[in-house]
Amino acid sequence: MRTAPTAAISLRGIHKSYGKNIALDGLDLDVAEGEFFCLLGPSGAGKTTTLKTVAGLEEPRAGTVSLDGTDMTGVEPYDRGVAMCFESYALYPHRSAYDNLASPLRSPRYKLPAAEARERVGAVADLLGIGALLERPVGRLSNGQRQRVALGRVLVRPARAFLLDEPLSHLDAKLRQAMRAELKAIGAVRRTTTLYVTHDSVEALALGDRIGVIREGRIVQTGTREEIWHQPYDTFVARSFGRPRINLLPGTVTADGAFMSADRFFEIPLTSPAAPPVRSVAPGTAVQIGVRPRDLSLGSPALGPGAIELVGSVYITEVLGRATEVTVRLGGQHLSLVVPRADAAGLRPDTPVRLTVRPESLLLFAADDAEGRPGRRITE
Repeated sequence: MRTAPTAAISLRGIHKSYGKNIALDGLDLDVAEGEFFCLLGPSGAGKTTTLKTVAGLEEPRAGTVSLDGTDMTGVEPYDRGVAMCFESYALYPHRSAYDNLASPLRSPRYKLPAAEARERVGAVADLLGIGALLERPVGRLSNGQRQRVALGRVLVRPARAFLLDEPLSHLDAKLRQAMRAELKAIGAVRRTTTLYVTHDSVEALALGDRIGVIREGRIVQTGTREEIWHQPYDTFVARSFGRPRINLLPGTVTADGAFMSADRFFEIPLTSPAAPPVRSVAPGTAVQIGVRPRDLSLGSPALGPGAIELVGSVYITEVLGRATEVTVRLGGQHLSLVVPRADAAGLRPDTPVRLTVRPESLLLFAADDAEGRPGRRITE
């Protein structure tokens, strides 16, 4: 099956508004040739507008979109050589799965011979596990099967880049997990430049060669999953990844370089040799300390030199399959951790507990400002 040459995507200074609503505010983004790039952000952050701008379906007020270094300004969507999968399936409900898959190949742009079109459709259908459904009308398919057909209609095209707009958002948890695995396998095989939009951090971590986090029309941070996880740019990025979400506790920096909780209930040293270096912070500065729930332990296990212990009481427990989320009250604040289910047996509200955390797991951020803008990471 012939494939099209893949292309790098570059966006520079993209501005796009809808009336008074600013969708993209000077957005810069680079996706390398052959890269599977995930763009993560909440509703209204500008994710879909970014895809439509790359595809040529939206024209920016300012800025440039380039494919392999060629400026796409004024180039019609039809001539950009990209394939986009919309969040809605956008299928022909009375046509068969085969006809839906083959429809792009019948356009004047491709006009593939019937035999080659059948070969392409068959290869993509087998890849997506829908080869036995090709003659079935789309209206008789399940949601998961329709999603595969919608995705296949994109993959069947010899495109320079794939633009995927939350293609798994309508599936249940089991189907999403299965489709994530298939998409990862497809990405490894096809190596076509892919810009994948999602609001699900699990998807982004599972699929992306790199991840970009978008907020209010701007890219906050890009990096590998390890960089995003261990070195979040600010509290917004830190909160975007992990279930349960990262614990962020307010406090101040003391004169001897420790973190003091806002209610002065506990203190955490920040000068341990094992802890990440902390940029110079004046005593009394308002900060937030961050620790992910899975980096906390119950009791006093052997976590190495410098391990930090905190004493509190159980507030509530919630079973998460084989694990349990335990929320602990530390003075007037709450801290969540995830432990094996057996370790949480017998824990009841107000049970005294001791928590342990490695100093290298701690993150320190500036306080969010009065307007709610996220605080920058202070630890290096």
